[in-house]
Amino acid sequence: MKCHPANFSVLKSALTALLALGLLLTVSRHLWTLRWTLSRDRGSALPLPKGSMGWPFFGETLHWLVQVKYKREHKYGHVFKTHLLGKPVIRVTGAENIRKILLGEHSLVSTQWPQSTQIILGSNTLLNSIGELHRQRRKILARVFSRAALESYLPGIQKVVSWELRGWCREPGSVAVYSSAKTLTFRVAARVLLGLSLEEKQFKDLAKTFEQLVENLFSLPLNIPFSGLRKGIKARDMLHEYMEKAIMEKLQRKNSEGHSDALDFLINSAKEHGKEFTMQELKESAIELIFAAFFTTASASTSLILLLLKHPSTVEKIRQELMSHELHRQCHCLSPMNLDKLSRLRYLDCVIKEVLRVLPPVSGGYRTALQTFELDGYQIPKGWSVMYSIRDTHETAAVYQSPPESFDPDRFGSARQEDGKGAGRFHYIPFGGGVRSCIGQELAKAILKLLAIELVSTARWELATPSFPEMQTVPIVHPVDGLQLFFHPLQPGGASTRRQVSREA
Repeated sequence: MKCHPANFSVLKSALTALLALGLLLTVSRHLWTLRWTLSRDRGSALPLPKGSMGWPFFGETLHWLVQVKYKREHKYGHVFKTHLLGKPVIRVTGAENIRKILLGEHSLVSTQWPQSTQIILGSNTLLNSIGELHRQRRKILARVFSRAALESYLPGIQKVVSWELRGWCREPGSVAVYSSAKTLTFRVAARVLLGLSLEEKQFKDLAKTFEQLVENLFSLPLNIPFSGLRKGIKARDMLHEYMEKAIMEKLQRKNSEGHSDALDFLINSAKEHGKEFTMQELKESAIELIFAAFFTTASASTSLILLLLKHPSTVEKIRQELMSHELHRQCHCLSPMNLDKLSRLRYLDCVIKEVLRVLPPVSGGYRTALQTFELDGYQIPKGWSVMYSIRDTHETAAVYQSPPESFDPDRFGSARQEDGKGAGRFHYIPFGGGVRSCIGQELAKAILKLLAIELVSTARWELATPSFPEMQTVPIVHPVDGLQLFFHPLQPGGASTRRQVSREA
């Protein structure tokens, strides 16, 4: 059978086009790599780190989002170059390397979140402020997370946690834990921290809008229709519109109690430091407070529930500790908690630390090099982004006596104290470190402790799927299926209310 000349001509043209396209892509990638190779600081004799800059403009963003990272670290080491979210990036792992980054704030490096994050959250947030402005804002926000403030939040947080967990236990089918944890932490942020009075429909609409904002924080910097950045901006504007109305109502009310929620603490603290916040600053600060208490704490809450399910002996040890301090469930209610009672629960504190070590909610942080400096024998050029990895550092730290991949709360007990002191503390950095350490970390730990106490005292939970889910780590750590579980209420004394539950949900 002979091939028709016309068909042969079409085939030849198609092959030629494919070859041309392949050649064009190859050449463009080589030119892209050369462009960044030539951007090294020629005043330094040190080489750039090894690595790949990926494809023109997109770099390795898609690889990063789908978490192709282990091959790169094994191939290039603890310091390697890449290109993410429109910028050249040096990826950093290891306690000593991260120590230099975190303690070099304002001298070697400056905070640098992706452009999309800066645009969506705004310039008036602690996250995006630098230098003296950052110091001033942190001083003002410190009052929001002071011991007195945390003590005032605890009753409201305990009430929300108890109410949400009872709802999980009443659910006839499986509960999507990550989604439910986001509902819980958003309710804490909106009602307890900001003092917002919301109808349930308003609450759900606001939570959905906020989730859209957070999901698009890490986007390519393209403000075009249907882009992630455009969606994030739209969500931000909707939230700002609502927040402005809520803040105006709050400012118009005469608050005889002085401090009743985080927003009150913020406004009064600013005045005490000679600062009068503009409406724009208040709106952005309110969104940042929700952001601080919402997704990361929801992630940690989900990880807590998952790891306790995997390690039932830990649940039993927590119950025993509660009983030893007479904080276990009595009748149908738990004892009201305060910071003093929480501080006495040493084993529970170790459990929370270990959850945050194994599954830190945020995988890392961003900085920009203010000057060219050395790291692990390589130059970090001025102007390049630096992305340090919390998760990878926890997984590779040599300081741990038991294998880093094992769940071992006792590693943080008084006998071992593997969270480290001095330089060693940078082996354990779930809340970052240096002047940029998470200002709300004590609030986050308090929420997790209250959740753990409520869980082990009032509920039993089991997997609703054949196996445990894989974990997604970008931008926030969470189970890929949301973690589907069945919850059952415990009767006073610890017995579970049994139900016939289908495992095929």
